[in-house]
Amino acid sequence: VQLQASGGGLVQAGGSLRLSCAASGRTFSRYAMGWFRQAPGKEREIVAAINRSGGSTVYADSVKGRFTISRDNAKNTVYLQMNSLKPEDTAVYYCAAGPLSRMREDYTYWGQGTQVTVSS
Repeated sequence: VQLQASGGGLVQAGGSLRLSCAASGRTFSRYAMGWFRQAPGKEREIVAAINRSGGSTVYADSVKGRFTISRDNAKNTVYLQMNSLKPEDTAVYYCAAGPLSRMREDYTYWGQGTQVTVSS
């Protein structure tokens, strides 16, 4: 599975962005999908994950109520809707495919990352 993340950019605090991650191949629906982020000098951390059908999701406490993960298996795409953005959300965001997990080590396939910068 090859993953291509897009949708990052520069936004003011309180604003919104929607990230997309398009997957190649016909096996997209076999994988849970996760969004992770990595800020400078910090470890890569889970943001949100969604199971294969889209019926189960998990979120980091720091984004609950502000971010929403979803997927469209017909389009081989997973989304991350980010609202009420804060400067501390600034990071490179990565999508990943694997089993439903909060642990980055559990994911097999990774996209290239997209930069999100939130100005105060």
